[in-house]
Amino acid sequence: MIQNIPLEKVLFIDIETVPLYGEWSEIPETEQKLWEKKTRHQRKDEISAEDFYERAGIMAEFGKIICITIGMLEKNDTLKIKSFFGHDEKKLLMEFGEIFNSPRLRDVILCAHNGKEFDFPWIARRFLINGTMPPTPFQMFGKKPWEIPHIDTMELWKFGDYKSFISLELLAHVFGIPTPKDDIDGSMVSSIYYIEKDLQRIVDYCEKDVLTLANIFRRMRQEDLLQRNINLD
Repeated sequence: MIQNIPLEKVLFIDIETVPLYGEWSEIPETEQKLWEKKTRHQRKDEISAEDFYERAGIMAEFGKIICITIGMLEKNDTLKIKSFFGHDEKKLLMEFGEIFNSPRLRDVILCAHNGKEFDFPWIARRFLINGTMPPTPFQMFGKKPWEIPHIDTMELWKFGDYKSFISLELLAHVFGIPTPKDDIDGSMVSSIYYIEKDLQRIVDYCEKDVLTLANIFRRMRQEDLLQRNINLD
């Protein structure tokens, strides 16, 4: 039962991603061709590979991480939040990876919304692409399903119904939790990053998602909402 999971061991996590390039013309020809092949069966006949490139931010082979936000609960029910962000993805990942050297995170349990389909594999793949091994909690090879320290709130909500999909925003609504989408949503991240060049706005959005995620998990455990959100130094 999720009520038996020690909350102090749970690392709530959310990432924000964008296409590797801001303009189609910047993409090397080889990658343009690979993108065209990769998306051929996803695009409708009238949609070109170039027009479809705005969706590159959801594929780890063609995108990059610009923000990782984590949150952990303290004994006084304070959620402490820290964000790793920047234009240099490798530097961002290395700084994020260092947190797993902490004794507190030795047996950490990762928690994300749709994390098993997106956040967790994305992080692991981008570590490998940047030439380094993913932190231990993201390494799954050789582990039995019950040995993998991952919690996915979307999976918890499915209760075995694999046809179901629910957004973080809708799940927050049904639990009476303030929406994290009061400024932007995921579809706007790429344009805010490349056109508006407002990375801090994206970081703020990511931090709201982590607070919402933690509160959803607490609601699933029939616990009160968190009232405070303090940034880690």
